[in-house]
Amino acid sequence: MSEHHDHSHAVVTDENSKKLTFALLLTSSFLVVEVVAGFITQSLALLSDAAHMFTDAAALAIALVAIKIGKLPADNKRTFGYQRFEILAALFNALMLFAVAIYILYEAYQRFSTPPEIQSMGMLIVASIGLVINLISMRILFSSSQDSLNVKGAYLEVLSDALGSVGVILGAVLIYFTGWMWVDTVIAVLIGFWVLPRTWVLLKQSLNILLEGVPEEIDIKKLRKDLLQLNGVESIHQLKVWAISSKNIHLTVHLYAPGADRTSLYKEAMEMLSHQHGITEMVLQIEEEACLAEEGHHHALDEHSHQH
Repeated sequence: MSEHHDHSHAVVTDENSKKLTFALLLTSSFLVVEVVAGFITQSLALLSDAAHMFTDAAALAIALVAIKIGKLPADNKRTFGYQRFEILAALFNALMLFAVAIYILYEAYQRFSTPPEIQSMGMLIVASIGLVINLISMRILFSSSQDSLNVKGAYLEVLSDALGSVGVILGAVLIYFTGWMWVDTVIAVLIGFWVLPRTWVLLKQSLNILLEGVPEEIDIKKLRKDLLQLNGVESIHQLKVWAISSKNIHLTVHLYAPGADRTSLYKEAMEMLSHQHGITEMVLQIEEEACLAEEGHHHALDEHSHQH
C-alpha cells in the first residue's frame, strides 16, 4: 500500500520579487559602467570586480526567474513542475563564472611581466561607486534574506562582491601613493581565487541535484535510524531521497511493519520526516508480508534489513 503526502513549501513573496528586481537593475546598470571604466583605466582588478558583479546580477536574475517559472503548475509533460530550471540556471552561472575566473588569472599572469599604466584615480572612483551600489542592494535584500533562502543566496553574492570592491579601493589607494602598478594585478589574482572556490561549491551543489544525489542537509544514517525507530517498523528498504530544487526534498521508502496500525504509523512517519529532516514530499509503502520485504531487498543495492 502506498501513501502520499504533499507539503506546500515556502515561496518568495511579491514584495521580495520587487526587491530583487530593484537590486538587479542597480547591479546591472553599474556593471556596464564598471566594464567600460575597467578598459579605460586599464585596471584588471576593476575588470575582475566587474566579472564578480556579473555573478551578482546572474544570481539576482536566477532568483527572479526561479520565482516566476517555479510557480508554473505541473503538467502532463513536467509532472514535477518547473523548479529544476533554477538548478539549470545555477549550473550555467557556475560554468560561466569558472571561465571568467580562469581568464582573469591568465590575464594576471601575462601582466606580471609588463604591468600596464593604471589610472588609479578613475579606478578608485568607480570602485567606490560600486561599493555604494552593493551596500544599497544589501540593505534592500537584508530583511527578505532572513526569511527566504532564495533571496539569501543573492544577498550573499552581493556581500562577497562588496568585499571585492573594498579590495579594489585599497589597491587604487596604494597605486596612487606608491606607483606600484603590480598591486592591481595582485588584487585581480586575489579576487580570482576568491571566486573559484565559490564557483566550485555552486557547481557541485547543482550537479548533485541534477544527478538525484542525497541533499547535503540530509543525514542519511540518522534518517535510516529514525525510520527504524518508528512504532512497529522491523526493517526498511528502497529508501530514496533526492531534491527537485534546493529546498524541495522528496523521499520514498518501503517500511516492513507486520501488524502495525497503518494510519498511526503513517502519521508518525510523516511528522518525523517533515519536522526533523525537512522532507517536503514523501511516498511511504507499508508492507505486512515478509515476502514483499524480502523481494524489495533484492532490488535495493544500498539498504540492509534491521531487526528489533
